[in-house]
Parts: sequence; structure tokens; C-alpha cells
Amino acid sequence: MHYISTRDTSLRLNSSEAICQGLSLEGGLFVPDTIPTMSEDDILDLCSMDYCGRAFSIISRFLPDFTGEEIRSIIASSYGKNFDSCEITPVRKLTNDTWFLELWHGPTCAFKDIALQILPRLITTSMVKIGEKREVCILVATSGDTGKAALEGFRDVPHTKILVFYPKNGVSDIQELQMQTQLGDNVSVCSVSGNFDDAQSGVKEIFRDSNLRLELDRKGWFLSSANSINWGRLLPQIVYYFSAYCDLLNAGEFSMGTPLNFCVPTGNFGDILAGYYAKQMGLPVGKLICASNKNNILTEFITTGRYDRHRLFYTTLSPSMDILISSNLERLLFHASDGDAEKIRGYMESLNKNGAYEVNSDLISCIRSVFACGCCDDKMTKDCIGEVWNTHRYLIDTHTAVAYRVLKGYRAETGDDTSCVVVSTANPFKFTAAVLEAIGSPCDGDGLSLINHLENATGNPAPGPLAALKSLPVRFTENTDKADMIDIVKHFLI
Repeated sequence: MHYISTRDTSLRLNSSEAICQGLSLEGGLFVPDTIPTMSEDDILDLCSMDYCGRAFSIISRFLPDFTGEEIRSIIASSYGKNFDSCEITPVRKLTNDTWFLELWHGPTCAFKDIALQILPRLITTSMVKIGEKREVCILVATSGDTGKAALEGFRDVPHTKILVFYPKNGVSDIQELQMQTQLGDNVSVCSVSGNFDDAQSGVKEIFRDSNLRLELDRKGWFLSSANSINWGRLLPQIVYYFSAYCDLLNAGEFSMGTPLNFCVPTGNFGDILAGYYAKQMGLPVGKLICASNKNNILTEFITTGRYDRHRLFYTTLSPSMDILISSNLERLLFHASDGDAEKIRGYMESLNKNGAYEVNSDLISCIRSVFACGCCDDKMTKDCIGEVWNTHRYLIDTHTAVAYRVLKGYRAETGDDTSCVVVSTANPFKFTAAVLEAIGSPCDGDGLSLINHLENATGNPAPGPLAALKSLPVRFTENTDKADMIDIVKHFLI
């Protein structure tokens, strides 16, 4: 197996090279040139394994230049006491046909931990394998959860530094505090005036700056990414789709081969794309339901075939989804167009120059055969949180609520009664103000005091990493404009 760029298939890298580089130099994203398959017997074998065993079975198929010992060591070091559930990604039953896949039991209480506990180890192992003598700076743009998870994953990792940019006023109070109080000697955080797309496009421009690349090289540095544009970030996310299916098989909820839908709250399209790879590998996935908030650009694309970022940008109660440029959609377009890099390059050039592109009817039909979609606004989100709490005494965050609300709408519209797993991406204590209001217990206060109030209102204990924030000093308060982000990078490294 080799890795090729979505914009230039003549590039052929091994997995170590692709993970170290992160983003192809011409702007494309790395994808495997073949997707390994899992038979029904292979999936049944996973049922007898713990999460680490399942992760090894799947991840090792994509890393042919890693030894089995290396992969086992990486996984064992990534998933253990740093998670507050021995299941790592437990599945919770809501009704006879609906479950929540809890991906927020890691050290930063968000689904990004599943990948970002493993990515630093993949990168440092890859550096050794390819003989890389320089040190690496991980450059991250975050809409909320990726930043903290990446900071925690790379904290004090030898031969690395990490710099995170996030949109000022575009994340929750708790998300911001998590980043501002981050420990570690190799970390830095800076807010950006603007929205997430400003931060993300700024990071991509920095990666494409050849003069900066040469300057950093002379100083012994190279840049890589912890965003899901890096294949090493996306790969570990495939595992929890298989793991959820196996857990439900073990619970006797259905038999092997029964289709299972997944509804995923989606912004940058990485989380749901991991489900697509799981389906391509052979997991019996029915529909992947793409759930958006009021920034419903993905809903419009799947519905019409036109991607157009010329629209109002909304700051919502689900900030990790406040995105108008969904980078990982490029990977899906590449696969759905049978690897037509020239076509993908044209779409991305049109998006960069004109802010829009439109795919042909065959391509969007191919996508719709796998993906459904829907969106909801903040009122629907809060109503959904309240409904689930009042009816089931189960507390969900604002992103999970978007997915559950979209699932209900999808079922009502289509009549599809296939059992479904809702991918729950964050602990509700990360979004205390919105959750408290949704369950009818609003109060004034900052993020830390609201944590206590949510505990008292629900009887649910706050997760340890969030409760500990009250004792940590704020370290990072710098703000910059998008145009000056490159200067922040230079100051950090040179």
C-alpha cells in the first residue's frame, strides 16, 4: 500500500512519509491507493477483542511499513488509564433502535482524543523510520476540541512543538480555558480574529509557503499537522465504527451482517469520513447521516451537488461544527470520482478562487447512495437536549443533540427504521451554559461556576479533567489577525 495525493496521483509515499508530511505540498490530502477489506469472519474475530486489539487489527492494515510490535506499542501507550472507561468508546442504549457512541472518555473529554492520543506516537515513530533528523512543529487550527486534544497529546513529546490557532469568540468558555491553561514546555496557543475558516485557511497558507519552509529547514524544523487533513489523525477514527458494531453484536442487539446506520455531527467531515472508510472496508453500514447545525453547507452540498461558501457564517451552540470549508470532503470526492485527481484539483481551485464548485450528477448520486443529510438550528438543538434529558435522564452535549435531532427528522422523512448509532462527540460539561438552559436550569456565571451548577442540577459528576481547570493558571492570551499568523509561527520557532 502507498499513499497518493488527491490532487496528484503520481506522488507515492509510504505511510510513515505521509503521516510526517501531513499535507501534500500542492495542497492535496493523502489517501491510501487501496482500501483493505474485512470479511464477516474478520469482524466476528474483533468481537472477542478489547479496544486495543480491535485497533491493532484495523490500523495495522494501513501501515505496512510499521512492524506489529511498533503498532502494538503505540496503541497500548495511547489507550489506557488516560481514559475513564476501560471500553474506551462505550455504547449506551437509548431505545431499542438507537444508541449513543460515547467518544468523550479521554483526557480532554472530546472525540478528538481517540486519534490525538495516538497521532504523536505515529509521528515520532514515523520520523525515526524515515531517518528524519529535524524536529517537527505541529500546526493546528481548531474549532474547539482538536486544539486541546492535540495540545494534550503532544505535550512534552520529545523533538516536537505544537502551536494551536483558534477563532476568538468562536469556541465555548470551557474549550478556550482548556487551551489557555495547557501545561507543557513545548506548547503555544493563539486566538485569531475571525472564524474557524480564517484560522484553517491561514494554517494551510503557512504550509504552502515555500520561503518559510526553507527558513525552517535551515533552523532544523519542519511543519506537520494534527488536523484531520493528516491521515494519521483520520486512521484511528475508523476503529470506533467497527468497535461499536462489535459491541452491539456482543450485546445480542442484532446478528452479523445486519445493516447499521450512523448519524454523525459533522463540520470538517473527518469523523463521518472515517465511517465511510469503515463501510468501504466491509463493515455493514447502511446510511451515514451527515448532521449539520445552522452552518448547513454540507446539507446543501449533499442535497444539490453544489458547494458554495458564499453565505452567512453563524456562531452557534455547537461551535466545533461552525465551519464552511470542510476539508475532508476532498477525500470523499476523490474516492467517489474513481481517483480523478485532475477533477479534484479543478474543484479545489474553483473553491479557492470563486468560493464554490459544483459536481456532476453521477458524482453526487454516488455520494447520496451512501450519505444522507440534515441540519437544525440552535432552538432545535436545545429542545433536543431537554427532550432526551426529560425522557431518558441521559445528558447530551450540543453537537450530539444536532445529530440526534437530524436522525429524528431523517427517520420521519424517509421511513428508514434501520437501527442507528448516534456518534456522541463531546462531554456535555464542555458546553455547560447551553446544556443548563436546555434542561431548564439556566444561571449566570462563568464556565467554571456553571460546571458546579450542572452537577447540582443533574446529579451527574463533572469529568475530572474539566473539574481540575479551576486550579490551573491561564498561560496563553495572545490574539492575532489571520495575516499575521505566519509571524506567530516564526516567533515560536525561529
